[in-house]
Amino acid sequence: MSGRAREGGAAARDDVLLRARGLVVGFGRTPILPAVDFTVRRGELWGVVGRNGAGKTTLFRTLLGLHGIVEGAVDRPAGVTIGYVPQRHVLDPLVPARTADLIAEGAERGRSFLVPWLGAEAKARVARAIAATRTEPLLDKRYRDLSEGEKQRVLLARALAGAPDLLVLDEPTSAMDVVAEREAIDALTRLREELDLGVLLVSHHLGLVSQVADKLLFLDADDGVALAGPADEVLGDPLFARRYGAVLADGEASRWPSSRPPAVGAARPTEPEAGA
Repeated sequence: MSGRAREGGAAARDDVLLRARGLVVGFGRTPILPAVDFTVRRGELWGVVGRNGAGKTTLFRTLLGLHGIVEGAVDRPAGVTIGYVPQRHVLDPLVPARTADLIAEGAERGRSFLVPWLGAEAKARVARAIAATRTEPLLDKRYRDLSEGEKQRVLLARALAGAPDLLVLDEPTSAMDVVAEREAIDALTRLREELDLGVLLVSHHLGLVSQVADKLLFLDADDGVALAGPADEVLGDPLFARRYGAVLADGEASRWPSSRPPAVGAARPTEPEAGA
């Protein structure tokens, strides 16, 4: 594996939402990536990029406290609320839930069976989330009947209803067409600025993420690489450029292939593998 990855760039401010210190992720005591240091602050958008099997899901689960740490530490300051937006297929498409009910679920933090209804403050959070994501026209529709772009807006509203400080999104634009994908990313960057959120965004869409992210976390379990820092520094790092510079250079190849791309100058495959 490569040496310990370092977080690049000076801190813009000290409003810390999440910090990884010498974090090594893996299974049991077996690491799959080198140690990495990075800090997510309010107002920052971090893109987490890498091909399938790079270690993104394992890292995400570790940061959220759902997976054990091999070495190092994850600091989640007291009082910081994390909103998680899962991939859309996680919700059973056969569940005939109304959009309004799904969004309201996001405000249920701290509810008790003694008070089974939403209070005024929770209702206000739901209303703000609906307004921020412009989902009011969808409230009476069933989730399963929505388009992929509409479903993503609903899941985003659901997470925002919990009034998070940090928003964590797992492949939010998968299965979307190009227009819906661009709209989803634009909405996310707008909300980040309006609500002063920190954002951790996992995506295969390298070209799009590299345009909007302040910071990047690039993972490659096969090569034992974990790079974290300002987007331009990560994209310009020789470890990144050696393998993936050609992907960014090709205007049409904006997604990560599911298999390893060829080194620069090598013959490129004629067609990406299924699932890319």
